[in-house]
Amino acid sequence: MLLIPCPHCGPRIQEEFAYERSADSVVRLDDAPDVAMTALFSRANLRGEEAEIWVHAQGCGQWLRLTRDRMSHAIRSVEPL
Repeated sequence: MLLIPCPHCGPRIQEEFAYERSADSVVRLDDAPDVAMTALFSRANLRGEEAEIWVHAQGCGQWLRLTRDRMSHAIRSVEPL
């Protein structure tokens, strides 16, 4: 379980948040319904940091850009969108 430091509410457990997508994702189901599912979900899972979009769904409702290490899951930074 992750402890996500919300800039508005302070540290909160992962269950309060909803993961939206990787911040570098270009294709979303809403934008391109005719794209094959394999194209949507086949992306490189490289080592290193990844920027992700999360929403504090059971808290302040704010959207966040979270930078997290893919190997250790350590959160490097959280900033409001």
